[in-house]
Amino acid sequence: MRIANWIVAASLGGAVCGLGPLPAQAVVGGREGGPAVGSTLMVLNARGGVCSGIVLSPRAILTAAHCAAGGTELRIHWREAGEPVLIAPAAVSLHPEFDAGAIRSRRRSIDLALIRLAEPLPARFAPAELADGPLPPAGSPVTLAGYGVAREGEARSTGTYRSATLAAIEPYGPSRILLWAADPAGAGKQPGASACQGDSGGPIFADGGISAVTSWSTGPKGRNCGLLTQGILVAPQRQWIDTTLSRWGDTARWSKGR
Repeated sequence: MRIANWIVAASLGGAVCGLGPLPAQAVVGGREGGPAVGSTLMVLNARGGVCSGIVLSPRAILTAAHCAAGGTELRIHWREAGEPVLIAPAAVSLHPEFDAGAIRSRRRSIDLALIRLAEPLPARFAPAELADGPLPPAGSPVTLAGYGVAREGEARSTGTYRSATLAAIEPYGPSRILLWAADPAGAGKQPGASACQGDSGGPIFADGGISAVTSWSTGPKGRNCGLLTQGILVAPQRQWIDTTLSRWGDTARWSKGR
């Protein structure tokens, strides 16, 4: 894929790695900026997909597996002095329990991937801290962030880091895999802030660090965004994250969380 096409994907959002009955998208109803902006970047694929990514070390990035699956060519993207930077990964590791067809077939899936770079990121990128703690209790605040669209369907609004404060919910009981969150004003029943196109792979913060990685969202009829946001909890997957990074000669930062 020519560099010009990668730049178009970054600026327009392309297919924008989604949520809804698709994998996750961008922070609708959010605000510009948010926590750990210096620990995030974008993950692009050759099909025009745009996702977010979390910097774990100068050479390791955590994102959603559906953003990196399918054998498509990837680029890690950020801007330096206003100019686009596009870096090809040296290695990609999908979680062994990732199931690309899980949403359609309602099967269990752990939607996480690790990306290794051949060269370290610039020093301005700070490794994020992952939370090794329990599921945030229902009703507690969590902060969603990512580079997705500001308004569903408006691909040109992709590429700005945005965030929104949501409330953790337990629609199907406590989970050891998933975190669900919704705008407290709508409680997941009325449209409000949520993840949307381009937010897949982005962080969901709770006390003590990043508790989950955005994977999926739902919206009112005919929409994919605005109701529920789903994330994959990182603490239960610590062994896979640490083992994979160790194999690459790397480590992640963990906090105790709650």
